[in-house]
Amino acid sequence: MKKNNKVFIIGHKNPDTDSICSAIAYADIKNRTEKGTFVAKRAGQINEETEFVLKYFHKDAPGYLPDVGTQVKDMELHETPGAEKSMSVKRAWNLMKEYNAVTLPITTKSGELEGLITTGDIAMSYIDAYDNSILAKARTQYRSIADTLDGEVIVGNEHGYFIKGKVWIGGAHPETMESYIAEDDLVILGNRAEDHLCAIEANVSCLIVCLGGKVSQTIQRLAAERDVVIITTPYDTFTVARLIHQSIPIKYLMKNENLITFRNDDFTDKIKDIMTKNRYRAFPVVNTRGKYIGTVSRRNLLNIQKKKIILVDHNEKSQAVDNIDEAEIVEIIDHHRIGSLETFQPVMFRNQPVGCTATIMYQIYSEKYLDIPQDIAGLLCAAILSDTLMFRSPTCTEQDKEAAGELAKIAKIDIESFAGQMFRAGSNLSSKTPEEIFYQDYKKFIAGELVFGVGQISFMSEEELQTVKERLMPYVEKECGNHGVTMVFFMLTNIIKESTELICYGKGSDKLVYDAFQVEVKDESCRLEGVVSRKKQLIPRFMNALQQ
Repeated sequence: MKKNNKVFIIGHKNPDTDSICSAIAYADIKNRTEKGTFVAKRAGQINEETEFVLKYFHKDAPGYLPDVGTQVKDMELHETPGAEKSMSVKRAWNLMKEYNAVTLPITTKSGELEGLITTGDIAMSYIDAYDNSILAKARTQYRSIADTLDGEVIVGNEHGYFIKGKVWIGGAHPETMESYIAEDDLVILGNRAEDHLCAIEANVSCLIVCLGGKVSQTIQRLAAERDVVIITTPYDTFTVARLIHQSIPIKYLMKNENLITFRNDDFTDKIKDIMTKNRYRAFPVVNTRGKYIGTVSRRNLLNIQKKKIILVDHNEKSQAVDNIDEAEIVEIIDHHRIGSLETFQPVMFRNQPVGCTATIMYQIYSEKYLDIPQDIAGLLCAAILSDTLMFRSPTCTEQDKEAAGELAKIAKIDIESFAGQMFRAGSNLSSKTPEEIFYQDYKKFIAGELVFGVGQISFMSEEELQTVKERLMPYVEKECGNHGVTMVFFMLTNIIKESTELICYGKGSDKLVYDAFQVEVKDESCRLEGVVSRKKQLIPRFMNALQQ
């Protein structure tokens, strides 16, 4: 199975416009400059502002990737082909030898899994082979009998089935043979005509003539008149008796109840326990449409291929996509403080003190002498305007302003007009639930043993801000205490007035705000004049106060 060479480029949970647009841009850069396939993804639902930006520039949202834990699709599948249930045991055994498989999945013609047969099932059928009526019970086709014996059907319908009677070796004198051969039996014989005639007169279903023995025209005519099938084989009676059991269809031996199967999108942490509790050698895998695609075994867990990830616009584990520890981080591009994320090996880590990751993307395009497509230029410009609150945020640098100006020219947009439309779209939250509003731009931070969360939404007017505050308060209270979070803060930022009303909840939240800003919290909120940036104004003050 070919190794997956995809690399996913993904921003933080609850992605903002910068997180989404920078992922799209960096995928474009990588696909134009390096081998492999680079795919932009998102770790959460996009907000109204980002949705407006994507629609404005006619770009699709990146695919949703909520978890980067290893999945069955990341394992090396044993691509044993599925077998039809009518296949003989002999053909199934040969197929298993060809593919070095101990388990053979049995599938329909359209690919759905019907059952399984293992080498152990075949071995046990030989050990328990005391029933000389098993070929009839298994409804064995005459063509399969001939194929198993490397023989040929010379009389009768090869597509017919042996469905009644027992299997006998006709080695006795004809008079003795008459005493044990019954109607509809199958008889293994030599080349003596009198034995052939005796069996036909007993109305058997099938004659197997060994050692390539000749069958006279008279016997063939009598057999045809009585619907008796005649098969000739080059093997002796001992070999025929040993091999004929292999002609039964595998559906007679297959397991088809309580099958343990995995989907290719199942996570390996889920299937490990199942594999341990059920000591099968191999487990069939189906795709999301229920079609069989291969098998996996416990040893496949040892060489599983981790998902390759490039992180943009964050470098903290608490903000990263779920199960980031199970992925291989190959690169990080960010503009925030260096956080808690660890990697297994050295990676390319580009972290610059600018207002937006999109500004770094603009620089990378220039460094690699790449033309910026008009639509991507628009996305990057929108991201800068969003993160810097149209250059009002203290995080904004001259580099951000310069990049936004050049990108606006490429995208053919007027910055002030476009920013106004974008911010109005982002502050229109009437159709969202309090939960959706809360998580629109919410991040968790860790300071020692303390875990606190900070959300933020920007508005163009005070009226919009107060409307959302009333809806948001009950959910802020609900969130406090979830996932180890002891304090919750929410920034309701007025872009025009360049101020923030800060909602505060949780034990110690009032004190932390006072220690950081010398502002009293009343009725679980306070006004922070001049504070519009979570990254550069709120979090550094909080961290400094916690360290004192």
